[in-house]
Amino acid sequence: VQLVESGGGLVQPGGSLRLSCAASGFTFSSYSMSWYRQAPGKSRDLVADITSAGGSTNYARSVKGRLTISRDNAKNLVYLQVNSLKPENTAVYYCHVVWRKVNYWGKGTQVTDST
Repeated sequence: VQLVESGGGLVQPGGSLRLSCAASGFTFSSYSMSWYRQAPGKSRDLVADITSAGGSTNYARSVKGRLTISRDNAKNLVYLQVNSLKPENTAVYYCHVVWRKVNYWGKGTQVTDST
């Protein structure tokens, strides 16, 4: 299993960006996927997840309305659209899957508010 995140960077307040996660090594379309984030000095927290076919999504209360998770099963990609960026959104964002009862993470992509 391999998860590779991309799309992070320095963003102005109120700005937007789309994070991507390329998955390989498992049957992507059969598994729910999640995004977590970890701010400096804090724990790694779940922000969004999506079912295998993309028909259902869930969000942490703190990000609801500003983050959108989606997936493209034909391309083995899962996305996280981050809108209306705030300083508290500065974090490393990680892609996650549970495969055969084992947690797998990517190396993460850094999102930084530019203020």
